[in-house]
Amino acid sequence: MTHRPPSRVRSPVLQLTLRLIFQPRSQRFLEPRLHPLLLALPLLLSACAVGPSYVRPTVEAPAAYKENAGWTDWTGWTGWKQAQPQDATLRGPWWETYADPLLDSLVAQVSVSNQNLAQADARFREARALVQSARAGYFPTIGANLSSSRSSGRSSQNTTTTTTTTGVTTASQSGPSNSNTLTLDASWEIDLWGRVQRTVEAQRAGAQASAGDLEATRLSAQAQLAQTYFALRFIDSQADLLQRTLADYQRSVQLTQNQYDAGIIAKANLILAQTQLKTTQAQALDLGVQRAQFEHAIALLVGKAPADFSISHAQLAAAVPVIPVSMPSDLLERRPDVAAAERRVAAANAQIGIAKAAYFPRLSLSATGGAQSSTLGNLLSLPNRFWSLGPALAATLFDGGVRRAGVEQASAAYDGTVAAYRQTVLTGFQEVEDNLAALRILEQEAAVQDEALQLSRRSVELITNQYKAGIVTYLNVIQVQASALTSERAALDILNRRLAASVLLVKALGGGWNAAALPSTAPVK
Repeated sequence: MTHRPPSRVRSPVLQLTLRLIFQPRSQRFLEPRLHPLLLALPLLLSACAVGPSYVRPTVEAPAAYKENAGWTDWTGWTGWKQAQPQDATLRGPWWETYADPLLDSLVAQVSVSNQNLAQADARFREARALVQSARAGYFPTIGANLSSSRSSGRSSQNTTTTTTTTGVTTASQSGPSNSNTLTLDASWEIDLWGRVQRTVEAQRAGAQASAGDLEATRLSAQAQLAQTYFALRFIDSQADLLQRTLADYQRSVQLTQNQYDAGIIAKANLILAQTQLKTTQAQALDLGVQRAQFEHAIALLVGKAPADFSISHAQLAAAVPVIPVSMPSDLLERRPDVAAAERRVAAANAQIGIAKAAYFPRLSLSATGGAQSSTLGNLLSLPNRFWSLGPALAATLFDGGVRRAGVEQASAAYDGTVAAYRQTVLTGFQEVEDNLAALRILEQEAAVQDEALQLSRRSVELITNQYKAGIVTYLNVIQVQASALTSERAALDILNRRLAASVLLVKALGGGWNAAALPSTAPVK
């Protein structure tokens, strides 16, 4: 009986599939005009992928940043390149705008030796390998087996039968026999419903998300290093300030000691001067604890043991750079964590297609060929060869709702990734606004604090002269000196906070990174 494929099937893909099933085994794959269709079959079937097509989730972006009022004219600015969406050119190293060679070298070490960055890089390479593994589903699996055995005993292969004239059948053992078998097996699942395609899409999007995580980790480590470095230099500047102050206090103690010895002042004034000196010395010593901790933190960031790392003393000399801010909508292209979150949405969308593909049967082609002979020399001779070829269709008829639950789970996971993506974008907007506000307000505070510092210095000069003239007591001198020291330290603190806010703003803006730096949607190599 001859089986024929249905004549009303119009789809060329299904026509080819049905032809493979119903064509007599002896004629399959013998027609030359069928070969190009077989080679193109995976591409033709990719158009049949079930599940929703991916659409990037929408995010409401404000027209401008609220805290960026007045910061819109960047004409002539050369220290920073403003990002353009989908620009494949990476922006220059942002930390170089602070003009600190040591900071530059430390950031370079982060990219090489930071262990958190190494972990993120390993996760990206792992995700990239998963893409290659998923792509293997497009191709057949081929295996080979070669076996050789020697056997003896009563079996059909090593016994002979004879019938006597009386009709009695006897069997005699003919001795040991050899059996050599060579088998080649091939199996190929035809991706009728796009299960493999969706799996590749999910893994590829996951690899892109991992690449975004890698760049986010890199940016975070660089920003943390810059912040910690400026904090250490802030401590160094405070230490220098306290050393200068201690020198002044030491002279004041000597002056009051001389006056006390001469009987000009009471001993209480001398004790006040000595107390002020010792208190300031204690403050200077306390800075050593903070400096050591910051130095150890930097050592960790550059991948070194604290015992093998040190930074020489230097003042905080960096100036706060002007950082141009683009439109809020550009943030979607500039932050690696936003790009990673969006890629996770794409991966979750593909998982829905994978779950829906479970509703449909799987069509696979399998082939087996080989040869069997008692001698290796005749193993490949034509009479000893055998082969088989045929399709297989497998479908789940009842599973108690497992597939439906799988689709619901994938859909819920997709909704969760969409919410996470939008939350990441909103967090990015908040971080930009926070640091824009910090820079604007701290700039105003720095101007006011500078005026207060000048007044406190003038006050110290006047009160000291009055004390020397005997007009005021030493308590007045201590009060104005303490006020001046507080003003000096406050000015340094504001500078440190401004530098930290500038680093955080750079980080919030993506550090010059762009989404075009992600691996493309082409096969990850």
